[in-house]
Amino acid sequence: MVRDRLNVAWLQLLALAIATLAAASLLPSRWLIDAVVLSLAMAKGRVIVLEFLGLRHAPALWRGLLTTWLAGLTMLAGLAVALRAMV
Repeated sequence: MVRDRLNVAWLQLLALAIATLAAASLLPSRWLIDAVVLSLAMAKGRVIVLEFLGLRHAPALWRGLLTTWLAGLTMLAGLAVALRAMV
């Protein structure tokens, strides 16, 4: 049962990685590429946190803290990309 869930998570990560490559090569504008790639990175991080770190059945506080940390990290990366584009 756990092994099946990990296989599904691995397939999700693979699909998200392929979507990242497709977004980077198919989207027309640079800011849109950056936004989509960062969003997909956050989605991949969420899969890793829930499935591979085993927090799917952890208390909601832990899941919320790690999801908030992941969202904050993604926002900081987005800010860095935006600042770099302005320079």
